[in-house]
Amino acid sequence: QVQLVESGGGLVQAGGSLRLSCAASGSIFGIGAMGWYRQAPGKQRELVASITSGGSTNYADSVKGRFTISRDNAKNTVYLQMNSLKPEDTAVYYCNARAFEMARWLDYWGQGTQVTVSS
Repeated sequence: QVQLVESGGGLVQAGGSLRLSCAASGSIFGIGAMGWYRQAPGKQRELVASITSGGSTNYADSVKGRFTISRDNAKNTVYLQMNSLKPEDTAVYYCNARAFEMARWLDYWGQGTQVTVSS
C-alpha cells in the first residue's frame, strides 16, 4: 500500500502563487505516474496535472502555462507549483499515485488540501 501526505494549500489572492507537495511512503517501488486532481464544490473531480516516472507531463488546458508539476524520485515527492492563480482555481486538491501491485494498477489518494483564491 501507498500513503500520500499533501501539504502547501492555503488562501491566496488572485495573481499569487502556491506550491503543493505530496510525499509518498509505503510500497513506493511500484509507483508509476503521479498527479494532482482538484474538486470544486458541486463539480466533479478533474485532472490538473500528471507526471510519469520518467518525467513526462500532462496538464489540463485551464492550467497550462500557469502550473508546473515536478517530482523528486529520491524523495518520493511530487510538487505542483501554481502561479497566476485565479478564483476559479479554488478547490480541494488531491494527490494521486498509480502503483503496480498484485499484478494490477491501483490508484491511491491523499487526504486533500484546500486551495482558496480570493478575487
